[in-house]
Amino acid sequence: MDINSASTIVLQALTQATSQDTAVLKPAEEQLKQWETQPGFYSVLLNIFTNHSLDVNVRWLAVLYFKNGIERYWRRVAPHSLSEEEKSSLRAGLITNFNEPVNQIATQIAVLIAKVARLDCPRQWPELIPILLESVKVQDGLQQHRALLTFYHVTKTLASKRLAADRRLFQDLASGIYSFACSLWNHHTDTFLQQICAGDEAAATSSLERTLLSLKVLRKLTVHGFVEPHQNMEVMGFLNTVFERLKQFLECCRQVGPDSNCREKLEKTILLYTKVLLDFLEYHPYPFTPLIQRSLEFAVSYVFTEAGTGITFERFIVQCLNLIKMIVKNDAYKPAKNIEDSKPETLEAHKIKTAFFTYPTLTEICRRLVSHFFLLTEEELTMWEEDPESFAVEETGGDSWKYSLRPSTEVLFLDIFHNYSQTLTPVLLEMVQNLHGPTNVEDSAHLLIKDAVYNAVGLAAYELFDNVDFDQWFKNQLLAELHVSHNSYKLIRRRVIWLIGQWISVKFKSELRPLLYEAILNLMQDPDLVVRIETATTLKLAVDDFEFRTEQFLPYLESIFSLLFQLLQQVTECDTKMHVLHVISCVIERVNVQIRPYVECLVQYLPLLWKQSDEHNMLRCAILTTLIHLVQGLGAESKNLYPFLLPVIQLSTDVTQPPHVYLLEDGLELWLVTLENSPSITPELLRIFQNMPALLAMSSENLRTCFQIVNAYIFLSSSEFLQNYAAALCQSFCELLKDITTEGQVQVLKVVEIAIKVNPALGTHMFQSLLPSVFRGVIDGERYPVVMSTYLGVMGRVLLQNGSFFSSLLTQMAVEFHQEMDQLLGSLIEMWVDRMDNITQPERRKLSALALLSLLPSDNSVIQDKFCGIINISVEALHDVMTEDPETRTFKDCMLMSHFEEPKLTEDEEPPTEQDKRKKMLALKDPVHSVPLQQFVYEKLKAQQGLIGDQSFQTLMETVDTEIVKQLQEFLQGL
Repeated sequence: MDINSASTIVLQALTQATSQDTAVLKPAEEQLKQWETQPGFYSVLLNIFTNHSLDVNVRWLAVLYFKNGIERYWRRVAPHSLSEEEKSSLRAGLITNFNEPVNQIATQIAVLIAKVARLDCPRQWPELIPILLESVKVQDGLQQHRALLTFYHVTKTLASKRLAADRRLFQDLASGIYSFACSLWNHHTDTFLQQICAGDEAAATSSLERTLLSLKVLRKLTVHGFVEPHQNMEVMGFLNTVFERLKQFLECCRQVGPDSNCREKLEKTILLYTKVLLDFLEYHPYPFTPLIQRSLEFAVSYVFTEAGTGITFERFIVQCLNLIKMIVKNDAYKPAKNIEDSKPETLEAHKIKTAFFTYPTLTEICRRLVSHFFLLTEEELTMWEEDPESFAVEETGGDSWKYSLRPSTEVLFLDIFHNYSQTLTPVLLEMVQNLHGPTNVEDSAHLLIKDAVYNAVGLAAYELFDNVDFDQWFKNQLLAELHVSHNSYKLIRRRVIWLIGQWISVKFKSELRPLLYEAILNLMQDPDLVVRIETATTLKLAVDDFEFRTEQFLPYLESIFSLLFQLLQQVTECDTKMHVLHVISCVIERVNVQIRPYVECLVQYLPLLWKQSDEHNMLRCAILTTLIHLVQGLGAESKNLYPFLLPVIQLSTDVTQPPHVYLLEDGLELWLVTLENSPSITPELLRIFQNMPALLAMSSENLRTCFQIVNAYIFLSSSEFLQNYAAALCQSFCELLKDITTEGQVQVLKVVEIAIKVNPALGTHMFQSLLPSVFRGVIDGERYPVVMSTYLGVMGRVLLQNGSFFSSLLTQMAVEFHQEMDQLLGSLIEMWVDRMDNITQPERRKLSALALLSLLPSDNSVIQDKFCGIINISVEALHDVMTEDPETRTFKDCMLMSHFEEPKLTEDEEPPTEQDKRKKMLALKDPVHSVPLQQFVYEKLKAQQGLIGDQSFQTLMETVDTEIVKQLQEFLQGL
């Protein structure tokens, strides 16, 4: 592409590509895409985006195309890669002028220079860093800023490389430019401080931008540029200076006020200083040891004393809290149980921490965390009144906290309490004691303190286990507080029910549960929505606990479930509905079939909620979870839900529908439990299977569930299902087996085995194209035991349950192997006997014995030749399945099932599904469970003796080891 002649047409295409008219836009994009691999195209783009007289949108687009080109075509090994000559020219052009007037374009140019640097610096681009270092010294403000911006992005990109060789290169770079970077930062910082003191805010804002960029460079060099940073005086000097600079910048906050133009950048710079410390602590905990004392003094002073009054801001406080937390819980600073096993650096750090965290300091931190930071703010209280749902979801652990300070203070409280529990437990218990007894409902300050202290006791529940008699506290005080109905006391009602939820799994006597359920029932009718939502959360914790007893909960089930449903209808926010649905699901799951009388209202409401949640896929996931538990609870009665249920499954598992990305996993689970609980097949339920081939083709992590669904269809209605779908299923399986794990192969083969077991004639017919590969696997001696075991399981089913098909398969395979049928059969039996140890399941071992015995009686010389092996397998199987009655000294086949009985269930056992019943009924017909092995062996041997005569039979028996014959006779005595 000739640059001069091409510039005009590329410029025209870029101009058209910025059009809002798709008729103009699309052809232009297509044309630009075709040019991406043309030599010279990126040189044209460089000329266009560095031409400041052109339209900004066109230049912006040129930068983006250039940046994308670096990703795709800059590497030498990339298809259509750029020539070395063009790359050299482009590199030179990119750093000719740092004078881009538009901020957004300047940032993009800096980023793309960094992308090239990642690939080419320093080997192919040694001049980049020297040019940047020279350019940041120039007097021109714009050029200096743009060079500094580029310097930062290049440093950031090079620091992110993780290969050992790349890290060594970056360390070499860091040692070479660190002094310069420090002096640059100091210069811009001093300039800013002088200008702010002089009241020149406009100039100060400009200098602050340069301070910020140079500090960003220093952060990357300091954290990633040195293997042993503590041995570098400049690095440690810079880090020690950070504390002084932080104090200066915080004082600037007081000076400029909250409405100043430079306030936002000032706060960004302060936060960046704290990030320098946090990053250095994370990557270099031992070199950070000399900074522990100053870091703790600084953070505690500004957060927990009056020093920070009027100048700190929320995100800075959060960073200080994080700094304290990281020092407190850092494993590098914790001595080993055996002090002698600890590193000297660890002992030094621990010594500094111990000296700092004295009793007065810890006490003050604990008290201020609880009595200051844990207090609900005016903003939160207003939100409670004006938007209770949002407040409740935030407080119950919403994905994004609006008030980020609270979780940070709570996490620090927990970490400090965990590490210094002996010191802090008496402090917290004293705070609780001071609040003992009734609280004046009109005293809002006292109510807020009580809320905060109860919050602390809930957070520290596991630490306070041995020091708080929670059961007595619950009975003697907390229960009474839940009955204070005054509107102002809703703070405490909500906090107490939350507190109980925190202690349920820690220490809460089972016999107190009914009192708790009564309290929950009462609070679910509370006038305040936040209290009701918090109560629902505690209910979930109570029923989800391992000490939950259904019989204790049943007297309250109907009323509580009805109130939960009312709450679900009342709330309007998607997050709140999801939260309440999770509680409902949990209740249904725990009480199982006991829920049946009470779900009609929910069953009628869910279709409406599903329709309303069209744009909220996460809410739909919650509905799917609820439906899963609902179907399990309803059992066969879930068939009444099909008009709603089946379209939901259809949509959730259809990979052509966009929502499947969110709904598929839960949708498959719902599909499976629906089949397992279905009393009979319906045309609509059968039709959903049309979604399955595409799901199998995806070969995703949901494959196991897909196989379970296939099996469920076979158990439910093998004839209709196999006639409709076996051909497509067989094709999917053939594709899967080409590229699937060993475990996946086993799952496929199990489906085939189950199909033949349930419906021998149709199963073998429908999956006949897969059976030759099973036969080959046996003959070739498949090396994976679990696969071989499954092969033999399939072959055993075919041989035992469809002997005529086995004969035709043997004929087909003899042609393929170029062998006589008898010879091939002999090889099959021999391999079967040889690999019997691969089969570990007793059912399959008995199946093998039945299958091989089914070849008898026979006058076939090959079968007679393998008679010894068949008897060996039979005796092994007899040992597996026969149990001896000690009184009668007779043997009984323990796998026999004579009739179907509904099992007697204990309180916590789930009733059998319809599929469980189907499996039981099938087992009654299955030879493995209906044919006595002992009798079968006897009859087959008797028939063989009758066929070939006593003498020939005696000769056959002599081929068997005498010990095996003796064991056989013991099993067969009395027959």
